[in-house]
Formats: sequence, C-alpha cells, structure tokens
Amino acid sequence: MSHHEALKYSASVGIQHEEVLLFERIHEAATSISLPGVEGTISEELRAFSRQKSANIPGLSEPETVRHFVRMSQWNHGIETGFYPLGSCTMKYNPRVNEQLVRLPGLAHIHPDQPEESVQGVLELLYELQGWLGDIVGLPYVTLQPAAGAHGELTGLMMIRAALDARGQQQRRKVLVPDSAHGTNPASAALCGMYTVELKSGPDGRIDLDELKSHLDSDTAALMMTNPNTAGAFESDIKQICQLVHDAGGLVYGDGANLNALVGVARPGDMGIDCLHINVHKTFATPHGGGGPGGGPVAVNEALAPFLPVPRIEKSGDDYTLLHACDRSVGSVLGSIGQVGVLLRAHAYISAFGHEHLHKIAEDAVLNANYVLHRLRDRYHVPFDGLCKHECLLTDGLQEKHGVKTLDIAKRLIDLGFHPMTIYFPLIVHGAMLIEPTETESRETLDVFCDAMLEIADACDAGDTDVLHQAPIKPFRRRLDETQAARKPVLIWPE
Repeated sequence: MSHHEALKYSASVGIQHEEVLLFERIHEAATSISLPGVEGTISEELRAFSRQKSANIPGLSEPETVRHFVRMSQWNHGIETGFYPLGSCTMKYNPRVNEQLVRLPGLAHIHPDQPEESVQGVLELLYELQGWLGDIVGLPYVTLQPAAGAHGELTGLMMIRAALDARGQQQRRKVLVPDSAHGTNPASAALCGMYTVELKSGPDGRIDLDELKSHLDSDTAALMMTNPNTAGAFESDIKQICQLVHDAGGLVYGDGANLNALVGVARPGDMGIDCLHINVHKTFATPHGGGGPGGGPVAVNEALAPFLPVPRIEKSGDDYTLLHACDRSVGSVLGSIGQVGVLLRAHAYISAFGHEHLHKIAEDAVLNANYVLHRLRDRYHVPFDGLCKHECLLTDGLQEKHGVKTLDIAKRLIDLGFHPMTIYFPLIVHGAMLIEPTETESRETLDVFCDAMLEIADACDAGDTDVLHQAPIKPFRRRLDETQAARKPVLIWPE
C-alpha cells in the first residue's frame, strides 16, 4: 500500500464501538465516600445551594467510567486525527513543544493574584509578546487582556467610542459592517451602544467604494472590516477605504480573524487600520474550537493608545510592573492580565519561526489554499475570479442541477474521512463551501482531500446521488434533523 493509499485508508476508518449512556449501564447501587460534615452554622445563602434529593449517579467502576469517555472521544474528529479544513477558523496543528512549555511548573502553577515580584519571568514573556504582536501588525500599542476574538472586538469598539467621546463627538454611533463580516461584528457594536449599517459587497466579493461613500457622514464612528475578507479575497482598495473613513472623521477597526494570510508579509497598521484584534488561538496555534481556550489581544495606533484597558504591563529597568489606573482607560475587561496559557503558546509559536521565517506562515497558507482551488476549480463553481489568500471559496452551483447541495457534499466528506469545510458562509454566496488548509498541511494531505472532493463531483455527474443524500452512512450517528436538534434538544436523562 502506497503512502497516498494509506492516508486515504486511515482517513476512512475509525474506532467502531457503539456506546450507550452511562445511565443505561447501571448494574449496582451507586456508592460514594462520606466526607466530614461542615463545622459551624451554614448560612441560608449557602444552604440554598444544597441538594434537595439524592444524586442519580450510575453505579460504575472507575475503569468502566474512564473507558466510556475514552471511547466517545475516539468518535471525535480532531486536528490530530485528520485534516480539519474549516474556512475562517484556521484549525492548524499545534506543535507539542508549545504544550510542554506552558506546562512547566513556573508557568502552569501560577495564580493571577500572585505578587508581581513572584511572576517576573511570566511578565517578561508577556511584555515581549506585546512587542512582537505590535510589530507584526504595525500597531505598536497592545493589550493582552481580551479572552477571545469577539471580546477583542468589544474592547476595540469601547476604545473607539471613548476616543470619539473625548473629541466631543458623542453623535458618532454608526458602525459600517460589510455583509460578508463575521456575525460577532454587529453584536460587538450593539454591546457598545452603537448601531450597525450593512454594506453590500461588490460583484468581486470586496467592499464597494460607492456603497461605502454613500454611508459615510458625521454620524459614522467606524468601519469594521476583515482583510482578507471572509470570501478569502484581499481588499485591494484597503488604503483608499481607510482614507475615506478617516476623511469622514471615523476610525477603522480590523477584524484580525484572517491574519494568518498576512503574518510577516503585510501589516494592517501600514494599510491605515487604527485598531485590530489578533486571534492568537488561530494565528499562533493554540488548539481552537469548542468554546475555548482563546485569546484576542488588541493592537492600536497612538491615537487610541490612551484608552487601552488596565492593568498594563510596563517595564522599568529590569523590573516588570502592572499599571492598574490610567485616566482615560476604558478600564479592565478581564479579571486578569489575559489568558496566560494561550498567550504563552503564542510566544512559543512565534519564537519557533523567528523574525526571519515568520513570513512562511502566510506564504505556505496562501500557497496551500490556491493549490486546493486550482485542483477543484473545474469541478466546483468558483464565485469570484482570481487568486485567493489563505482560504478558497467554492459553491454547489455545478452539483445543484443534479439535486445535490452543499450539505450533501459536506456529509459525504465524513464518510470519506474528512471533517467538512465551513458551509453556507459567507452568506453573500449561495451554497458556500469555505476551505482553509492552513500552512501546516502537506501536499499529500491536500491531494487526498481533493481526491475525495473530486470523487463526490464524479458521483454527481454519473447520477449516483443516492449515497450523497443519505450520507453520512459510516458513523453510528447518521444525518440528523438539524432544525429539531437545535430547537428540541434532549439534554437531561429522564429519571
């Protein structure tokens, strides 16, 4: 068996264990260890949290319980079991050396409330990371506090609002958001007491300059934009866009979710961006997904620097301190200086590349995405012409005439051993399939994935669509009624 065949085989097989619920495996009465009682009087407030009836705990041994959860974990698809091509998410492999470093006792066992003098080493690493991030994006003033990308958006808009208010421009509450934006953009604006106006994309999937100009006025607070955008296209008019917003008195917020395409090659600050969040859990390789962990540092220019959150890490001689108060700061946005474990992983990832090789992240990510686009463009509809950046966008336009939709293609990929790509996003494209291979995947892996996509296209052209409508057929859990699963989930065991 060739290496290529072995990859294809290993992608299509998995652990085959059916698994019942723990409550269906009860074979003896539940037992537990009795702990010493609480001494003294229990307050009414604490008593309100006491259990009113016995816990319904299955009577299982430790090996039975552990095996149950391990078997279920083997059903999961993860970046360590196969290709994970989610577009707009940057699901890259996280090198194990990062994990080893953040688990060192001096890093893993610290507490947010320790005295500053006892965590000088960590503060030095975080201070260094601030400088690196500012240099990478061309915006030298950085806060590490935000806990994720959306939190970074919120923090950035809080600073933008504070800066406008300081100018006496309290009327500026309108935030312009392209229709291709991430869904968190308008939500972040709303939480800051602002309102959003949607910008319709042009025929090339980019911001339409005439559309932008028509909405710029004295009420404009900011434009929120992602570059490259969610169609995988670079906003080639970026400097003109920023200048138009600035001339109108507004500021430009950069959604840094797609920084993976620019690292070491181009800097948003040089393009005119005033404020940018950086998804270090995407661009700099912390395991991503499942609600965390995350980190969304925000970098700003000099005009917004006075409004950065506190505490701020500062260096005085050889010592590092936390500045807890600043007159114009928006205040604290997290209960600590940041998600330290995530930030230290980012430090390790950047260190591994070094300044002289950082550009390889973007170059390899863009090369991989265009390779996938080149192999699939004749068999799947490509909505926008030209090269893509770190992710390529396809649609089901050529398969729809056979009655096959994007969802069918995605479900069939599961049978062929792959986690599906992002589907139906961005919303500006009907039947979207957004594929991001990242820089960490080999050509061999990409070829096996492309072969699977071409196999699906062949089945459509041959009229063999039944298997596509039924897919996935290999997993224990077949295709669900996703609407009912979302609206009527069964989450509690019926006692």
